[in-house]
Amino acid sequence: MIYNLFVFRHAETTDNSNHIFSGWRDPDLTPKGLLQAQEIAQQLEREKIDYAFTSHLLRAKRTLEIVLKPHLNVPIFVDDRLIERCYGTLQGKSKIEIAAEKPEWFAEVHRGYDFAPPEGESLKMVESRTLPFILQLEKWLQNNPGNVAISCHGNSMRPIRRVFEHLSVKQMLQIENPQNQAIEYALHIHRVKVVEIEECRLEKNWHNVVVPTPVKLATDPRNPLKQYY
Repeated sequence: MIYNLFVFRHAETTDNSNHIFSGWRDPDLTPKGLLQAQEIAQQLEREKIDYAFTSHLLRAKRTLEIVLKPHLNVPIFVDDRLIERCYGTLQGKSKIEIAAEKPEWFAEVHRGYDFAPPEGESLKMVESRTLPFILQLEKWLQNNPGNVAISCHGNSMRPIRRVFEHLSVKQMLQIENPQNQAIEYALHIHRVKVVEIEECRLEKNWHNVVVPTPVKLATDPRNPLKQYY
């Protein structure tokens, strides 16, 4: 069985335009972002979409709502394994200023794999919650066939691309995800392979992440997949 996944990053936000570490902040789309979301909608308007998943953050939900306007009665499920990387104490701060003050440290935060900022997540931790989502989605689609739209974030999209595009960690760190285009993948049921997760070590690391209540509870009760926190 083969189903299509339409994966896209949310459109531009006010934090994006102001070069702010956004993470789990909840900024809205800019006028440019609304146009970008419409571009994705036009790209997918003739495709068949049966299910949709998004994080609870406004930017991902609004982008998805615009994309799904041409499609009727598509069930939308919230799953915060798709949420953006938590940048901890950096959230709300200027990327430009941090890069100027601490260029080497900024490079580790911005493109490192297992480096977590204070009270935040490393990209490896993001990967460890995003990949199980793909595995559980694959299993669920065995009994609930259909095509899926996934509205995610820049850093939660990276591991998904790594799986389907067979990227190395280095390649995954270098890619930039467009905000006006969906990437289509053919999901071959029973063929998804994801690296095993080191649960104990990751659970310990997550004790350092400040997880607000909306994130802990944001997985929709209707969501057929599992929570991760």
